[in-house]
Amino acid sequence: FTLHCFLFQFLALGTHFGKVFLLDIQGNVTQKFEIVQVFGLYTREGFHENFDCPIKVGVSANRQHLTTKTLLLYERNWLNRWKTSVLHEGEGTITNIQWRANLIAWANNVGVKIYDISTKQRITNVLRDNVSLRPDMYPCSLCWKDSTTLIVGWGTSVKICVVKERNPTEMRDLPSRYVEIVSAFETEFFICGLAPLADQLVTLFFVKENSDHMEEDFCARPRLDIIQPLPESCEEISSDALTVRNFQDNECRDYRLEHSEGESLFYIISPKDIVVAKERDQDDHIDWLLEKRKYEEALMAAEISFKNIKRHDVQEIGMAYINHLVEKGDYNSAARKCQKVLGKNMELWENEVYRFKAIGQLKAISQYLPIGDLRLRPTIYEMILHEFLKTDYEGFATLIREWPGELYNNTAIVQAVTEHLKKDPMNSTLLTTLAELYTYDQRYDKALDIYLRLRHKDVYQLIGKHNLFSSIEDKIVLLMDFDKEKAVDMLLDNEDKISVNRVVEELADRPELLHVYLHKLFKRDHSKCQKYHEKQIGLYAEYDRPNLLPFLRDSTHCPLEKALEICQQRNFVEETVFLLSRMGNCRRALQMIMEELEDVDKAIDFAKEQDDKELWEDLISYSIDKPPFITGLLNNIGTHVDPILLILRIKEGMEIPNLRDSLVKILQDYNLQILLREGCKKILVADSLSLLQKMHRTQMRGVRVDEENICESCHTTILPSDMAKSFSVVVFHCRHMFHKECLPSPVRMQFCNICSAKRQGPGSGMLEMK
Repeated sequence: FTLHCFLFQFLALGTHFGKVFLLDIQGNVTQKFEIVQVFGLYTREGFHENFDCPIKVGVSANRQHLTTKTLLLYERNWLNRWKTSVLHEGEGTITNIQWRANLIAWANNVGVKIYDISTKQRITNVLRDNVSLRPDMYPCSLCWKDSTTLIVGWGTSVKICVVKERNPTEMRDLPSRYVEIVSAFETEFFICGLAPLADQLVTLFFVKENSDHMEEDFCARPRLDIIQPLPESCEEISSDALTVRNFQDNECRDYRLEHSEGESLFYIISPKDIVVAKERDQDDHIDWLLEKRKYEEALMAAEISFKNIKRHDVQEIGMAYINHLVEKGDYNSAARKCQKVLGKNMELWENEVYRFKAIGQLKAISQYLPIGDLRLRPTIYEMILHEFLKTDYEGFATLIREWPGELYNNTAIVQAVTEHLKKDPMNSTLLTTLAELYTYDQRYDKALDIYLRLRHKDVYQLIGKHNLFSSIEDKIVLLMDFDKEKAVDMLLDNEDKISVNRVVEELADRPELLHVYLHKLFKRDHSKCQKYHEKQIGLYAEYDRPNLLPFLRDSTHCPLEKALEICQQRNFVEETVFLLSRMGNCRRALQMIMEELEDVDKAIDFAKEQDDKELWEDLISYSIDKPPFITGLLNNIGTHVDPILLILRIKEGMEIPNLRDSLVKILQDYNLQILLREGCKKILVADSLSLLQKMHRTQMRGVRVDEENICESCHTTILPSDMAKSFSVVVFHCRHMFHKECLPSPVRMQFCNICSAKRQGPGSGMLEMK
């Protein structure tokens, strides 16, 4: 028979030979007892009694003993003597007992009983579910989760029972407490032991499996599971199979699960072994991940729980991960992890750089080196640049662009690039990179020469950023050959640094470029290139005719005679027409439109624009023998010239295209004009009548005259001091008042002298009051 229990930091283990060993939590034997008794380890207090059969003992302030079929309670009386009470008997062998606070739970062949010591009442009887299982082979497992919650495991059944206080009104002859089963569910295997773990359960299972090669089921390794109880089922959280000696020969009754409260320590007891299980912490989890070579997950777990781990270091795990990646040949991933793992440890950084150099993988780590506030020694960066310069010009150029120049010795790198250019002088990548190095070294003139030679797009940015305009005065043609638009915009934005005259002088031999420059200058400000307007006429005519006419229209300093001469030489009709009209020769301009352009619509528009009767007469005279022109005139002349004048001059029998439609349009236009006139007349009459009525109402209103009013001539009070005497006052509609005798003559009494002496207005008319 095996006996085991926990006592502070000790494990008491009883063997079938009747010996008791006291072990510490590491499994070391601290004491050994040849006889079974209850006694104090650190006091002389003890208790000893012989029984006729094997027993199990539970210890509390009182002493409780379990015999084969009888449950006895030993407690001291007031004379300090032991008093024995029978708590239960007569229902077969009692196989398990657990004591917590004032509650005792025990199991026998029938079920589980709970006894309340404080009230000396048995509270409940939880019956056994599967009565087909032998209770001696599949004993009941009991454990208290807390002072009122009992967990019962029997066979494959688990019940969680909660002891509750009964409502006083319902007591009568019933116990003061009752038990409620809050969860009941079945498991897949037979239960050997139970223990609480927070709101979950640790369960020890006896497992039987079947095989195709064997007729009977065989015993498998016991399982230690963590499950989450639910009201009618459970959810498996984790499961571990345990390897103990002779597990193939063991039965369910040979395993027990005990736990140490408050420490999450669990003891799995078999006939030959004791297995200690404890709740896995983050260090254990990381150990397992490292053992399985899951370095990335281990690193992530360490980073998340870095405050809680005790045996591991985040950086050490990271270094192990980097070593693993290097061993696998995944150098890019290893280099990328360096940035995260090495952090600010300069020594580790330099060690890794030299290791990557030794395995020929400097390129892999180059893009992850620290280049911000945290920096390595310049020789490290120079070593990598030299490596790229030997094998990869593009990669070298990328590093030069991305790395700040102060990371390395710029002069040494320039010299190295120059040496390579001696072998390949036209290599654009090396030349561009050399220009960037010169720029960082503030040798802008050399950088500019290289950019211009390469026609590099950054040349304009370099000039503007470093104010190199004095260096490009003799390179304007070269800049414009490269990109006219950018060059012109840059020159116009910096007129204070390179004058217009200087640019024109440089572009004198390249008129097509000069035109682009002057055209943009003219668009920005007409006045800045006045002296070049005459030159621009020829440039527009030669290189940009579509913009010639807009230029002639906008320019006020263009010599018209010169422009007319150029346009006539090149037979530019539209431009010539505009110049003739601007010079006052509208009849000649109209003649060119009709004879050379033969465009009746333009001719009509020109006549409308000039609004000259003689031009309309010339247009009609020219068009009278040309039916298409007559059609155009009939469609457009109605609002400017009386159509009758044109119609009467049409020769009888002349066929005119779409004549009917044109006449209908003339009639419609005429009707529209009549309707518009009548509508305007009605509106005018209505408005006039409304305003007349308003004026009449206003003038018919009375005018208040009191002692505050004065005569506008003599500036005395308008009313006499003695109102009994007769007096005359003249009040005009403008509200100016006069004594009648103060007005100069009866003739001038019709108008207010102040408001108007010449025209009738608000001061016209008068009111005479006596």
